[in-house]
Parts: sequence; structure tokens; C-alpha cells
Amino acid sequence: MKYLILMGSPRKNGNTHELVKPFMEELKTNNNQCEILWLYDMNIKPCLACRVCQNYWTSFGCAIKDEAQIVFDKILESHVIILATPIYSWYCTPPMKSMMDRMVYGMNKYYGDEKGPSLWAGKKVALITTCGYRPEKGSDLFEEGIKRYCKHSQLNYIGMLVERHLGYNTEFITEEKINNARLFARELMMLQ
Repeated sequence: MKYLILMGSPRKNGNTHELVKPFMEELKTNNNQCEILWLYDMNIKPCLACRVCQNYWTSFGCAIKDEAQIVFDKILESHVIILATPIYSWYCTPPMKSMMDRMVYGMNKYYGDEKGPSLWAGKKVALITTCGYRPEKGSDLFEEGIKRYCKHSQLNYIGMLVERHLGYNTEFITEEKINNARLFARELMMLQ
């Protein structure tokens, strides 16, 4: 299986990446392909709601010429999409939100009464999030938004790993969190 991790963290050595590393190691140990795209390193502009993409029912078709086409192509090549992001103000980071807006229109060729195809229908989506609040109050709104996003896009939502950071004076990554990340990878592999 091919896993694509869309990394929404601005920090290369931050909490979210520390959680993603053992997750990726577990996937690779079990002969899965795994690629990570750092969204903060990419030029992905926000959607303009111009609807040009809706004129192209077999391709991305976006009027904005930036690196969103790369994300589109990588998603189509993958079986499972992992949205990895710290939670800031109860939702994902800005580059992830921009990418999600662009994909929902570029991948789904239906707007209003127009009913075209979903170019990524059937793909699996999972979340890896980190937050400062208790998970049920920190990542719950993002998870609910992604569930609706998946339903709209005909994607299969398959779960979330969320870990909490208790504060700047505490170590984030622990053996328990590393084991949870590995276990989450094994759970997703069982869904293949």
C-alpha cells in the first residue's frame, strides 16, 4: 500500500513530526510505501472560488498555477492519505486548510446542481493530530469537519490518532506515544 502523509506542521522537529516518525517506521517495516509532503514548504495558495476546476471533469483543472497540482497527483497515486497537523484554534494549520479547500473543488466535479465525478472516490483518509487541550476538546472539531469532508468527497474516513502536549515545560514524545503511533499504523494496515 502507498501512504501519503500531508504534513501541516510548520516545525520540522515539532510534536506532530515526532508522532509521525514512529508511525512511518511501522508502515515501512511492514513493506508499505510512505511519502511525506511538508505543506509549509510548498506554494499552495488559497482557493479563489472561481470554479474553473469544475469545467474539467477528468483533471484537477485549477486556474491557480502553484504546487497544488503536485499534491493532486500524489493523492491520486496513493491508497491512504494521512492528514498530520497540530491543532491551532480547534482546526488545522493554514496551509493544510488551503490544500483541503483546493482539493475538495479540484477533486470533486460537482458544485450546486452540477453532478460530475469524484476523482478520488474510495481513497482512505486518516488523521494524526497533536494539541494542547484534552483530545475530546482539542481535536474533536477538526475530526468532525474531516468526517463531513470525506462523506462529501466519497472518501473513507478510517480514524484518528491524537496526542496531547501538557505544556512547554514537559517532554512531548514518550514511549507510550511512540507505541500509540505504531499501534495506529498497524490498525490502519489491517484495514487494507
